[in-house]
Amino acid sequence: MNPLLRAEQAVLGAVLLDPDQLGRLGWLAPEHFSRPVHRALFTTMRTLHTNAHPAVSTKAKAVVPLSWVTDTVAEASRHVRGLTAPYAHALIAACPRSGNAPLYGRMVLEGAIHRTVTEHAVRLHQAARADALRGDVEGALHQADVLAGVLGDLARRWGTEPRPQAPTTPPATAAAEPALAGTDDAVEDERFLLAVLTERSGAMDEVVGWLRPVDFADPAHAHLYQCLGALHHRGEPIDRMTLLWEAQRRGLLADGTLTAEQLAGICDGVGAGSAEWLGEQVIRSSLTRTAAATARTVRALAEDETLAPGRLISHALYALGPLDEVRARWQSACDVPGPTPAPAPTATDTSPPVRVHAALARSTPQPPSRPSQRPGAPPTPPAGRPSSRTPV
Repeated sequence: MNPLLRAEQAVLGAVLLDPDQLGRLGWLAPEHFSRPVHRALFTTMRTLHTNAHPAVSTKAKAVVPLSWVTDTVAEASRHVRGLTAPYAHALIAACPRSGNAPLYGRMVLEGAIHRTVTEHAVRLHQAARADALRGDVEGALHQADVLAGVLGDLARRWGTEPRPQAPTTPPATAAAEPALAGTDDAVEDERFLLAVLTERSGAMDEVVGWLRPVDFADPAHAHLYQCLGALHHRGEPIDRMTLLWEAQRRGLLADGTLTAEQLAGICDGVGAGSAEWLGEQVIRSSLTRTAAATARTVRALAEDETLAPGRLISHALYALGPLDEVRARWQSACDVPGPTPAPAPTATDTSPPVRVHAALARSTPQPPSRPSQRPGAPPTPPAGRPSSRTPV
């Protein structure tokens, strides 16, 4: 049994039983349904409701006319294949109570939020891998901006504020994936950069303001850059001897993090070139790796069905933090202007409080709605007056 599928069937069945329920589902959109047939049915019912179908225009009727179901199926069948009248009646049977339509719609919206975040996390990961292959970052940054915007929109639809919040326990991401395309070139750039920083006096001044050890793909290179940063911070001269001594003082040779041969291979490198240009290559690779890691984290969060939508959105926004930090340093290194801040949402950008209240489906007593009878069935006898027919 798929709870999300049953929720979609229940909310559609509720509207087939009582078209007035659409007035309580104004915040629910066709794209929130996972199946094309469900999207077509919900779109059709909204259109018929807007066009004043007899099922909604005649308020005095206590029974929904059968034409409401037949017209809905006939119109929706023009836009999707495989829809039959028996399936519409199956939807009606799947609805326990038509008055609970907002609660069923909330379940549909919750599933849509998880599905949407997963889709955009996949797109971010694909863009990061493509950028790593091309030596670019624009695709990953664009998808990161799109994901952040989607999270903000979903937060407003759910009725919460889009605030980053760290998860109490880290999400269980997938096992380490194969290295991104271009990682070998990135490691080579790191090696050349370290050689330049070691051999050329004053080279650290060109990168120390925006390049960090975490930007290095090779852990050994990250430790060496940390050593160079320590020497620069203390104002001590930098050469292969002082670098070797600093590495030994930090225990990198004793614990096997570095070997004398590795250090000699870097120090005996070319040592000529632009530290700033090489540093830009290193931080560009760092940005695509961070984008891929962020995408995996967000996807793991979205695939956790136990995570409530509000927490999912907050945790996903928090997961974008490391990418934003690398991005800011990359922009500083390459003199790239930062993104234009999005305008503050206006009154038309947010759902009215009554719709947010309905979307969250709080346990608030609702006025009695139209009786939940099968379309075309005779009206229920009033209470206290015995019926001459025995229910079957």
